[in-house]
Amino acid sequence: MADDASPIRTATFDLSLPRHDWTLDQVEALFARPFMELVFDAATVHRRWFDPSEVQKSQLLSIKTGGCAENCGYCSQSASFDTGLKAEKLMDATAVIAEAMAAKAGGASRFCMGAAWRELKDRDTPKLATMIAGVKALGLETCATLGMLTADQAQQLKDAGLDYYNHNLDTGPEYYAEVVTTRTYQDRLDTLQHVRDAGMSTCCGGIVGMGESRRDRAGLLHALATLPEHPDSLPVNALVPVTGTPLGERVLKTGEIDPIEFVRTVAVARLVCPRAMVRLSAGRETMSPEMQALCFLAGANSIFVGGKLLTTPNPEQDENAKLFALLDLKPMQPLQA
Repeated sequence: MADDASPIRTATFDLSLPRHDWTLDQVEALFARPFMELVFDAATVHRRWFDPSEVQKSQLLSIKTGGCAENCGYCSQSASFDTGLKAEKLMDATAVIAEAMAAKAGGASRFCMGAAWRELKDRDTPKLATMIAGVKALGLETCATLGMLTADQAQQLKDAGLDYYNHNLDTGPEYYAEVVTTRTYQDRLDTLQHVRDAGMSTCCGGIVGMGESRRDRAGLLHALATLPEHPDSLPVNALVPVTGTPLGERVLKTGEIDPIEFVRTVAVARLVCPRAMVRLSAGRETMSPEMQALCFLAGANSIFVGGKLLTTPNPEQDENAKLFALLDLKPMQPLQA
């Protein structure tokens, strides 16, 4: 007999419709549901809004690597930690556009540009606008993550053709101080508001496996689900432990997040933000095909391709092709130029 507590069948609200009145206790209760029921419900919601056989291929390029003034405890690019990473200057627009062309040729329909900055400087905006316009002209969906933005900068990026701006909350509010102290939670929320006000889509998620509790993971998803608008794109990252970073060193000693708990996180993300693109992001290098299959079943419908995700390893193209063939998945079609 089916579990009588199934929210799809017995709740007074329809889980497949977006809602913004979740409580933290309700989100945590979703995590505690029997695993099979949780994944079934998430898969049901996913099928209302998406073709479950389609997965978007995205590619992420570090356009400015290292030397970041932030002290995010997971990040190899922070100037606060000795990770052996050399700081580099912002790439030329022509080189970035060439990388985007190669990404499209490899099957990506979305191209993301990341810069290791605390905040965007006005002097860099014209160069970034050239990059964005060039990538957009290829018919690719564009995304950028450049640190904190002002309202005017957000508008300039929108005018250049940027579709999405990524600015993760990283974790729940209660655990946030364990991750970073150089930027507040409100700083992140303010940047997201500037992005929404400019008319861009938001890409906002977090990282799990940093030593946080399940309630902290629920706190992250609760924060996302109670934003004025749900993220259009919701990346779920598994921490890739980097030697030399405080959180990386901690996880290397204590072990990475349990695979089933990670799948639970993907499923709850799908339930509380039903229309979001849920992106299976960092950490796939060490995920088995079976674990990734469960993530897709639970509602993930985007992956990053290419051998590197900013500075950490990512599965190569042939591995992704094998995975898609094994699971009978097909890539989402790229946008028309």
